Amino acid sequence: MSKSKSQSELLAKHYRQKTLPTSWCSGCGIGTVIGAIVRGIEGTGLPSERFVFVTGIGCYGGAGTYLKFSDIHALHGRCPSYGTGLKLANPELYPILLMGDGDAASIGGNHLIHAARRNIDLTAIILNNHTYGMTGGQYSPTTPQGTPAATAPYGMVEGPFDLCRLVQAAGASFVARTTVYHVNQMVSFFTRAILHRGFAVVEVESQCPTYFGKLNKMGTPVDMLKWQRDHTVPVEKARGMKPQELEGRIITGIFVEENRNEYVTDYYRLIERVKGKKSEIRNPKS
Repeated sequence: MSKSKSQSELLAKHYRQKTLPTSWCSGCGIGTVIGAIVRGIEGTGLPSERFVFVTGIGCYGGAGTYLKFSDIHALHGRCPSYGTGLKLANPELYPILLMGDGDAASIGGNHLIHAARRNIDLTAIILNNHTYGMTGGQYSPTTPQGTPAATAPYGMVEGPFDLCRLVQAAGASFVARTTVYHVNQMVSFFTRAILHRGFAVVEVESQCPTYFGKLNKMGTPVDMLKWQRDHTVPVEKARGMKPQELEGRIITGIFVEENRNEYVTDYYRLIERVKGKKSEIRNPKS
């Protein structure tokens, strides 16, 4: 048995709650992302009982049921609100918010930017497949302009959100982007995001072969992964490129990693001040 296979089997035994197969389409990126999250959590060295999965509405919504973590299935777009409540009630928890591009940036857009503004200690993982995959392939806030969708058969008229720029502008103190193809990078970013003290966002460029890939004639799931590989530019290289050279490219890397005041810590300090007495600020990352 190879070392990597042995490690995979041990992780599966420790974290897996349901047997395979999952409910996801063949070639979907969600399973790869969930596997990377597990490895990212393992890389922190923290006990699994400190983690809570908060999943939104979308194809990935049942992810928590496959894993041996506490989990909450949130209302559409409300993952940051649930995570905020968990973190304020028990700052020793590590909520993992699992969202899609529609869940996070459309109905949940206001919740996302205000969680970033507060810089609350949550880890938000956004699977960006540029479509509403669960409900038939409608366009989302990240669908590229000119791209066809079930509700835009002649091409998307509106311009897309750049999620990393959006949360950076709103105040997130850790912002990164990777792809399903770049698994090792994804695992590393997840570990760093979880250990970061503040609002951490990792956007993952993911493939939806059932709807987005089919409507855009992108070929097989393997072809879509190769497309990610061939259209990726590291952020360090992108800084020296012209805007026209970056058209249609996925810029990956860590965009922001700053140490700033974190909301839960400031909140408990406020309680101390109001009470006029000292109490322990229960934040494991202090």
